Amino acid sequence: MGQTPLEYMLRVMRDSRANGERRDKMAIAAAPYVHPKLANMQHTGRGGGPIQSVDLTKLSGDELAQLEAIFGPLAGAAGDDAEDDPTGEGEAGR
Repeated sequence: MGQTPLEYMLRVMRDSRANGERRDKMAIAAAPYVHPKLANMQHTGRGGGPIQSVDLTKLSGDELAQLEAIFGPLAGAAGDDAEDDPTGEGEAGR
C-alpha cells in the first residue's frame, strides 16, 4: 500500500474498529518514533566537580544593593523584589 511501518501502526492504532489489544500494541510500538524519550542530564560545576554556591545571607545591605545594581538588569525587571519579602523572590516566588 506504500505505507511506512510507522504509518501502518498509527493507522491501526486510530482504527476504532480494530481489536483494543491490537491497537494498544500498535500504540506501544509507535510511541518511541513519535515521542522520543528524554535524556537524563546531570549538572556539574567546573571540571565536572560540584556546583558552587555562595551564601548571601551574611552580606550587608550596602553589599546587597551593589549586587542588585550589577545583576538586577540581568535578572529581569528592576525592582521586582518586595522590601518586606525576606526570600528575595518578589512576585515570581509567590
